[in-house]
Amino acid sequence: MKEKWFVAAKKADFQAIATKFGVDQVTARLIRNRDVIGDAAVDEYLHGSLARLGDPASLKGCTETAQILKGKIAKKKKIRIIGDYDIDGVNSTYILYRALSRCGAVVDYEIPDRMKDGYGLNVDLLRYAAEEGIDTILTCDNGISAIEEIAYAKERGMTVLVTDHHEPLFAGDGEEENGKEHAVRVVSEKEQRTYLLPPADQIVNPKQPFCPYLYKKLCGAAVAWKVVCELYRLFGIPEEAKEYLEFVGFATVGDVMDLDGENRILVKEGLKRLRTTENYGMRALIQANDLDPSALQSYHIGFILGPCINASGRLDTAKRSLRLLLAEDETQAQQLAEQLKALNDERKQLTLEAVEEATAMIEKENDPDGPQESDRVLVVYLPHCHESIAGIVAGRLRERYGKPTFVVTDGENSAKGSGRSIEAYSMFEEMVKCQDLFLKFGGHPMAAGFSLEQSRISEMRHRLNENCTLTDDDMAEKVMIDVPMPIDYISEHLIEELSVLEPFGKGNEKPLFAERNLQLLSARVIGKNARAIKLQVMNRTGCQMEALYFGDPEVLRGHLIEKYGENEVQKLFWGKENRTALDVTYYPSVNEYQGRKTLQIVIRHFR
Repeated sequence: MKEKWFVAAKKADFQAIATKFGVDQVTARLIRNRDVIGDAAVDEYLHGSLARLGDPASLKGCTETAQILKGKIAKKKKIRIIGDYDIDGVNSTYILYRALSRCGAVVDYEIPDRMKDGYGLNVDLLRYAAEEGIDTILTCDNGISAIEEIAYAKERGMTVLVTDHHEPLFAGDGEEENGKEHAVRVVSEKEQRTYLLPPADQIVNPKQPFCPYLYKKLCGAAVAWKVVCELYRLFGIPEEAKEYLEFVGFATVGDVMDLDGENRILVKEGLKRLRTTENYGMRALIQANDLDPSALQSYHIGFILGPCINASGRLDTAKRSLRLLLAEDETQAQQLAEQLKALNDERKQLTLEAVEEATAMIEKENDPDGPQESDRVLVVYLPHCHESIAGIVAGRLRERYGKPTFVVTDGENSAKGSGRSIEAYSMFEEMVKCQDLFLKFGGHPMAAGFSLEQSRISEMRHRLNENCTLTDDDMAEKVMIDVPMPIDYISEHLIEELSVLEPFGKGNEKPLFAERNLQLLSARVIGKNARAIKLQVMNRTGCQMEALYFGDPEVLRGHLIEKYGENEVQKLFWGKENRTALDVTYYPSVNEYQGRKTLQIVIRHFR
């Protein structure tokens, strides 16, 4: 994939920031690059604590929801929590179920089946609830757009309380005439927008109109936790709400929320608790993945533990993940953790096979409809791909080819698919231009889901490409370098200081450094599956350091051969004097082996 490298050019008095907050100028520059501006914001970024979180009472509907729940608990009314099948939904459901149980509620839960029920509330779930004598429906991580479903629940005499974090619907594009007659219309003159809200008894969502809560980026579990904070305050046990912070932090990372403001605090505090968790299920999941609890970071949630929680919702039932968190002994927790890890391993294998099949199709030269590799928008039909992993496969292909990608599979009654996009291509807007193709579709600029008749897949490919205006520059990966920094500036102290910037993730990416023209002294392929390269590099001042590259060794080798020739690359891998060199982006780290510490860099990009 073509890359364009840029250096962040945000201005500030880095010396003044460094002096005031006792950090290196490099760290000061990294903080500014994350748009943290002003002494108060820098102080919160470096030292944010739970005391700086917003008051749950200022979250519109939060206190009222807690008061209704307290009344229902006192009257022994049956409460049913309805969550979602992803990381956020599972953790939200866990938090509310445990908290309501602690307060003596008659409570149970339901998590929709991804394949059978789809996302969020549906009439069948609500009809079953009514037939089973449920008095109150409490949603988490869903509900804000379930207008007709909630209207049905109200007709059946149920109280409905919504906790959610998704964007509410608003009037426009014919929404008023599109089955939304039960919507509560709220006009925001400031935004010049009419919102369409469900007719629930209470809604807790920072994104709803006229909600004064300042921080709008909370995940569903964080919103649910705010309700628990208010409920526990009413029950006189406010400090006990902190026991759920590890699940709030876990969900925040797993749902790929921006790690700034309150989210940053919630994840930092959550990780502290996760490292010493007393939850049998979490402990077992950490152990099943051979992780050191004391060293857990957001990366482990996002790429190892979180996918295990998600895998059950994709290939089985998310209730298995919830049962893990609710496990009451180590034996049960261990069994469930192993099952979830096995499901995730299966999901990874299915993904790998689907990506390989898709790659072969894209790069096939004799496609009757023309070579897909030349398309600017990829539409790949994988009839046997499990529909729950179509989005993951689309994301992998987007990363590989740098193009917006749609993966289509065979559903029960029609073809179904998911798309993943690039910054320069608004996926939802482009689908609107040919919406007559789809039986159903929805999404946002970076991702979408849809269904259509199988016979129209080829037409979808051609029309999306006919409409596409992407240029080569649009499709080049943008690599933003924080600081061009020679490797001789790296020290253990600087690496330790960089840890104050954690947790890393969306909205607070891991810093990226760069140096030009590093001479390569030696190289060897390493790793269990020969999937990494260890290099010895030297810069122009003569500083030598170990470097690791965890990408495809053959890609790096091929790049060097193309530039320097087979003979020079052979010398490199023999550890002999050669003339190979690279520009690299990297992140510094400390390698500790048998009590000996050495500095090293991990190469992220090269050219």
